Amino acid sequence: MQSALRITTKVLPGNKIEIEIPEAEIGDSVDVFVILPEKAELKRRSAVDILNDLPGRELFKTPEEVDKYLQEERESSEREIFLLLA
Repeated sequence: MQSALRITTKVLPGNKIEIEIPEAEIGDSVDVFVILPEKAELKRRSAVDILNDLPGRELFKTPEEVDKYLQEERESSEREIFLLLA
């Protein structure tokens, strides 16, 4: 009857593995299966999704808030120019 062993080991420098098989004799041929761990699949994201996740994204909730902010900035700049010219 054929026997099987399940052995977990670490990959060594040089991408090598080392296993000890007490039941085998020197010169025996063995089959070795290596099962690599599953890597977390990188989630591909669109540029829009990345931009939406950036901090400060919620600075303005509506287009109207953007318009209001821009208008206030324009008025502020105009006041500064007026004061400089006066």
